[in-house]
Amino acid sequence: MLSEQQIIRIKKLDKLKSLGINPYPSNEYKVTSTIYNIQKNFIEKETISIAGRLMRLRLLGKASFGEIKDHTGCMQIYFTKYHLYSDKMGKEDTYNIFLKKLIDIGDIIGVKGFLFKTKMNEMTIHVHKLTLLSKSIRPLPQVKMDKNKKIYDAFSNTELRYRMRYVDLIVNDHIKEIFIKRTRIIQKIRNFLDDKGYLEVDTPILQSIPGGAIARPFETYHNTLGIPLYLRIANELYLKRLIIGGFNGVYEFSRNFRNEGMDRIHNPEFTVLELYVAYKDYYWMMNFTEKLMKCIFNKFQKKENINFKTPFPRIPILDSIKKYTGFNLKKMEKEELRKVCKKLHIEENLKMSKAKLIENIFEEKCEKNYINPTFIIDYPIEMSPLTKKHRNEKNLSERFELIINGQEIANAYSELNDPIDQLDRLRKQMKFKNTKNESMSNESMSIDKDFIRALEFGMPPTAGIGIGIDRLVMLLTKKNSIQEVLLFPQMRPEKGGKK
Repeated sequence: MLSEQQIIRIKKLDKLKSLGINPYPSNEYKVTSTIYNIQKNFIEKETISIAGRLMRLRLLGKASFGEIKDHTGCMQIYFTKYHLYSDKMGKEDTYNIFLKKLIDIGDIIGVKGFLFKTKMNEMTIHVHKLTLLSKSIRPLPQVKMDKNKKIYDAFSNTELRYRMRYVDLIVNDHIKEIFIKRTRIIQKIRNFLDDKGYLEVDTPILQSIPGGAIARPFETYHNTLGIPLYLRIANELYLKRLIIGGFNGVYEFSRNFRNEGMDRIHNPEFTVLELYVAYKDYYWMMNFTEKLMKCIFNKFQKKENINFKTPFPRIPILDSIKKYTGFNLKKMEKEELRKVCKKLHIEENLKMSKAKLIENIFEEKCEKNYINPTFIIDYPIEMSPLTKKHRNEKNLSERFELIINGQEIANAYSELNDPIDQLDRLRKQMKFKNTKNESMSNESMSIDKDFIRALEFGMPPTAGIGIGIDRLVMLLTKKNSIQEVLLFPQMRPEKGGKK
């Protein structure tokens, strides 16, 4: 059902057409500058042509003021009855009919004119020619300010902002900066890796086996091949195939999909950087990660309470748990771990694996305590089915997670390259996979027989890391929700049956 304002605007649309004015012209509109460049290099009386969205319009008698916004900023515009014209109308009709009766806030317009400063010393465009480039038939939410220039009527409803990100970007100027910064962060990482000689690659999103991580996949079906396929939960196994094939270092900004819960740090689709480098181990990867993180944070987060002094602390996960809970888990089996969880009031049940119980304890009681960058290292082997056994510590693996501001930012291993050991571990995982118990099944990893075959040809010692790009951007933009750093986060369907 159309609102009253929409009905009025559609009538204006029809009137424009009746006057021979195309409200959605297809011809190019020549732009000579941007608002940012105009304001930076202001020249009095310079003739300019710009295009953008009309954000404000204050109609007066013989002269009116407005504000136009392009992709670089906002600027005041000025219209007068005797100097304004358009392609289809003379001066008085352009001002009295076209501007006053048919143009609305939210319309995309082109303006040509000269620059001047008002008595209040505000840079302004005196518009001589007005062109309608796209008629808006939905009114924008108006951002208003009080006398102290404090916003009190902004487009601030969180659900609406995420659902209608296009409107959020139009009316909330600071939102665009988040996503510009996100792009620049990714570019900085890419440049860092390229300078090291590592190759950016693409691997399949549709996979016949959802491997490389423990997660529930999204399922689909390929009609031509007649087989089920899965959206990838990780790209790890494909990147390792490339290391086996002879590449020295490969990386990918991978869009991953996991059919699991949603909260402030989880979205069903997310971006991970994965990097694999031959002839390295997790000690080398810790040193490399320190350099990468310092490079990023020196560029994008110069004034922050987080201390990026290197080397980052390296704390075994079981030592961390002992420090913050008082329990030594080193020799505990599943039933003992369940008792510890009960005492700590942490979720547990008979269906949870030993690895899941340890993970829950760490996440609930330890993770939040690490604000400065910290490597949590040497995870129990049960928690790391793709990781080499520790060279010195029995029952542990050569794995680390990087925790910053109480959140996991990265996960890395000395990669397991023994095909017999790898197959044995995956078979043990499949005992969970084949159970009817959903909780245990979701904690298991599928066997990718082709990956095992690839390992049998020999993979060099390799270090690998996955860095959560969304969480990294949250950290660098000081946002507490992953939805704030995703342009279009997943949402429930709108009420009323809308999709």
